[in-house]
Amino acid sequence: MSAGADYLLVIDVLDEDLGLADVEDTQGRTFQLPAEWLPDAADGAAYRATVQGGTVTFTPAPDGAYLLRERSKQTLLDFTDETDGDRA
Repeated sequence: MSAGADYLLVIDVLDEDLGLADVEDTQGRTFQLPAEWLPDAADGAAYRATVQGGTVTFTPAPDGAYLLRERSKQTLLDFTDETDGDRA
């Protein structure tokens, strides 16, 4: 994460036994973070991660999961299968 940037993260899986959250960002990357860093951590919860001055702040984003799903749908719609049409 670069300084001065704002990222959207959504928890895919919350492992309460280990205290870890698997999160996905808007670029499709996945990370594992300590759940205690994420306020009210729960499966599907979304956060804005703001990087500033070497500090990362996680703020709940109520509409974040929806925005990430919509972005994923748009990525699929933008995908084109470049075939030459010579398939039998």
